[in-house]
Amino acid sequence: MAKVYYDKECNLKLLDGKVIGIVGGFGNQGHAHSQNLRDSGCNVIVSELKGSQPWKDAVAAGLKVMEAAEMAKKADVIVMLVPDQTQKAIYYQAIEKNLTKGKVLMFAHGFNIHYGQIVPPKDVDVVMIAPKSPGRMVRQLYTEGRGTPALVAVYQNASGKAKEIALAYAKGLGVSRAGIIETTFEEETETDLFGEQAVLCGGASALIKTGFETLVEAGYQPEIAYFEVLHELKLIVDLIYQGGIAHMRRSVSDTAKYGDITRGPRIINDLVREEMEEVLAEIQDGSFAREWILENQAGRPVFNALLKMDADHPIEEVGAKLRQMMSWLQKEPAKKTKKK
Repeated sequence: MAKVYYDKECNLKLLDGKVIGIVGGFGNQGHAHSQNLRDSGCNVIVSELKGSQPWKDAVAAGLKVMEAAEMAKKADVIVMLVPDQTQKAIYYQAIEKNLTKGKVLMFAHGFNIHYGQIVPPKDVDVVMIAPKSPGRMVRQLYTEGRGTPALVAVYQNASGKAKEIALAYAKGLGVSRAGIIETTFEEETETDLFGEQAVLCGGASALIKTGFETLVEAGYQPEIAYFEVLHELKLIVDLIYQGGIAHMRRSVSDTAKYGDITRGPRIINDLVREEMEEVLAEIQDGSFAREWILENQAGRPVFNALLKMDADHPIEEVGAKLRQMMSWLQKEPAKKTKKK
């Protein structure tokens, strides 16, 4: 069983006197980390591109904002929360020369460390705190006195207290209220990529499109196909999210349940399993990482072409029209004020 840490095992005082610098301090994860830690009494500074909207938002939130090199020079704990594809450039341009002995380099995802894109000096701690939730939820739950589960990993323990410092950070972030599961950079990176590719994004979107195409090509109306294979998916996912697959099965009809357990394995069959194993192997041996790195270096030609192709898929056109019927999905119109 995995080791799980909670509030009582995390000592926030280990961050006393330390400056926490967050690279991408008002991005998707960054805004939650910076504000939660500040509200926990930590000394937080953040970096963003000067003049950008996130810079302005961070200032509006009352945070100390500066460029990455200046922030790294002042910070004792440097937290990399920018996207994977930009971390390496920022690290070598602004962070590396300021990452002096005794500092802590922290991540929320292990891609750049695990695949050798960032090679930190041996005299710093390298750790990870990875909330298992979008930043918006990390912030919301913190303000409600709750927290989202997270992962903790140590890649390099120069100080002898790397895990304890990471857990202190986790307490300031609020995730120790729910629990922090111990892992490694390798395990977090490889399972995260596999989940995205085989199930959460790649698997799910391909399954939806294929189901839509199968029904439409068989002569059914695209609108009906959209409702059956895409729209109603949220209802099922919400049930699974709340209580697992068993809870979902308790909540659907016996007809749906029988179709699930007898036909599901025919869709996700041994051929699909073999392809999943191949996808996992490409993650484990670094093939996917090299492919993604080269794709970015080449200006993303395949990435952009495939996104454009999917954006033009008939399911998107049908969905855009049908969602106009769903008032709960539309933003509230601005209220008109009477002129005095």
